[in-house]
Amino acid sequence: MSSGSADRFGVTFLFSLIAHAVVALGITFSIEKPAPSLPALDVILVQSASGKAPEKADFLAQANNTGGGDSEKARRPTDPLSSPIPKPIAGITPRPTENGAPRPTAPSRTELLTTRSAERSVDSSPETPDTPDLHAPSEREIIERKLEMARLAQEIQRETEQYAKRPKRKYISANTKEYAYASYMSAWVARIERIGNLNYPDEARRQEVHGQLVLTVGLNRDGSIKSIDIIQPSGHKILDDAAIRIVNLATPFNPLPKNVDAIDELYITRTWQFLEGNILRNR
Repeated sequence: MSSGSADRFGVTFLFSLIAHAVVALGITFSIEKPAPSLPALDVILVQSASGKAPEKADFLAQANNTGGGDSEKARRPTDPLSSPIPKPIAGITPRPTENGAPRPTAPSRTELLTTRSAERSVDSSPETPDTPDLHAPSEREIIERKLEMARLAQEIQRETEQYAKRPKRKYISANTKEYAYASYMSAWVARIERIGNLNYPDEARRQEVHGQLVLTVGLNRDGSIKSIDIIQPSGHKILDDAAIRIVNLATPFNPLPKNVDAIDELYITRTWQFLEGNILRNR
């Protein structure tokens, strides 16, 4: 047997032994699956914080913050400025920086070249053009500007915190389609009309004064009156005063519904009609 045949036989014999060992011992090979990736967590960094935690949070943040404003939908909080933590007091610490722009210099004078003998002469006296007074700000001016910027930043911070503390308001009218508010307003209108017809203004009945007006009534969360505003007067002071009096007589109203988003103030805008026959209608 030649050397080449012996080598091939040895290699074949070795692979045969490996194959029989795999079958006999049940050795298998598998690919290890990568570890599952952890879910991402979206956390919002807010500047202002309130001590009371909201009942139903719309976002995750590093501190409790009860939202405010006039928006009816949850919006991601944004701030014009960013700060790691809210400042309890106004602190101003300006850091002086070196002026990066070089001081302005006057332009170089332009020289005129002339000959000794010429038919015409040219005035070669140097002229200095008018240059504006472009002086670099002094160290004191830089510090004053930074102090002004710090005061403006603190003012914006205070306005942002005040806006976040504003009560949540809801405005409804006769076109409201939300079931919870529509049901509450229906009961509110029924109470107003019942109290209004029982206490119809005597002076308007005697003078036979009729008309309509648009009134907005603001209610607190417990049903107490927040405000009464006449949006469109009737043209008769008797009717305008009577509408305000009827609202006060109808108090207290039911607390605001709890099965919807928590609001602090509810504003109801309706049209009050003082009709012939001494009838009050609320539309």
